[in-house]
Amino acid sequence: MTGDDFSEEGVDTRLLHAWLAGRSIARGLPAPVPEHGGYRVETGSEAEIRRWVFPRMGDGLVALGRTIRAPRQPIKLCGAAHRLQAALPDGWRMQTSAHVMRCDPAPIGRPLPAGYAIETQRRGTVVEARILASSGQVAASGYAGETAEAFVYDRIETAEAHRRRGLGGALMTALGAEMQEPGKLRLLVATDAGRALYERLGWRTIAPYSTAFFIGD
Repeated sequence: MTGDDFSEEGVDTRLLHAWLAGRSIARGLPAPVPEHGGYRVETGSEAEIRRWVFPRMGDGLVALGRTIRAPRQPIKLCGAAHRLQAALPDGWRMQTSAHVMRCDPAPIGRPLPAGYAIETQRRGTVVEARILASSGQVAASGYAGETAEAFVYDRIETAEAHRRRGLGGALMTALGAEMQEPGKLRLLVATDAGRALYERLGWRTIAPYSTAFFIGD
């Protein structure tokens, strides 16, 4: 991995917007709104009301961290966790970091293992794929949101009883096959466990993805 592939200092603002826009489409959320030098996304879930996501460290992030005094409004940074933590006042707790990843050219394809069936459905700009075991149980599932700029993979999950059988790779292959304009930017944010799978498929990490939650003074 070279310095051109990975940076703790952030990502291009347009790339971040492309990922957030595709993620919002995949989840049925409002489009990201520019704010404080980053983007605000109204998520409206039990876990969080909204989130702010920043492409890199800046004065807007620092100022925002001083004004939020209520929970369920995380600040996220495409950058190292220690940099985000240092920019925030007391009362913020760091969450396990993730990884911003991209893949170009197309990921390495993976066949569907024997004994499973796959269902893929496109609804406008949203793609959903499910892998079913012979029992009919959902063994793996995932989504993608497609914009004019990017194809964004989201919520790629494999049931614990069906892990390490190649289902994740097959699911990613099925989702990618639905891309309407091959060759556009492919993006996702991965956990530590997911990162290992995606790297085997040809993805590369371009920045850490760090999260802080306000828990009180």
